[in-house]
Amino acid sequence: MLESLITSKTRLRLLIKFFLNITNMGYLNGLANEFGESTNSVRKELNNLSSAGYLEKHFKNNKVIYKANAYHPLFKIIQRIVKKHLGIEEILETIYNRIGGVKKIMLLGDYAEGIDSGHIEILIVGDNLDKAYLKEITPKIEKKIKRKVSFFVSNSTLKQKTLTIFEA
Repeated sequence: MLESLITSKTRLRLLIKFFLNITNMGYLNGLANEFGESTNSVRKELNNLSSAGYLEKHFKNNKVIYKANAYHPLFKIIQRIVKKHLGIEEILETIYNRIGGVKKIMLLGDYAEGIDSGHIEILIVGDNLDKAYLKEITPKIEKKIKRKVSFFVSNSTLKQKTLTIFEA
C-alpha cells in the first residue's frame, strides 16, 4: 500500500524503523547493515528525512545517531500511517473488542525493533482471553495484511524488548 506512495525502499524502511517505535535509534553503518543496503543510499535518505525535520540527529562517540522527531507536526500522522501500512491497526480493531479482558497488547521480535520482517509477533496480556477466537481469526488477519501473525497469550508481561501498542 505505502510502497506506491513512497517509492524508495530505504526511506520506507527508515520510516518504519523510527516511527513504529519512538525509542528506536540508529546510526549510518548500523542501519545499512540492518537493511542490507549500501551506506550511500541510507545516508541519502537519512539526510533527506533529517533536513525535512522528520528525524533528529545527535552525536555520540564519533557517531551520528538518528531518531524520530516526536515534536514534528506530522509525527503522529506518520506514526499512524506506518501502523496502518504494517497492519497493526487492523489487528487491534479485529481482536480488541472480541477477545476478552485485555490489559495490554505488545509487539515482540522484529517489529518491536522497527523491522518489517513479514512476521508479526503479538503478546496479549489479560484475563479470560478467548484463545479459540484468536486461532480462528489469525488466517483471516494474515490474508488481509499480507504478513504472518503469531499471537501469544499471557497474564503477565515478558522481560524482553517489546513495544506496547495498547494498554487499558
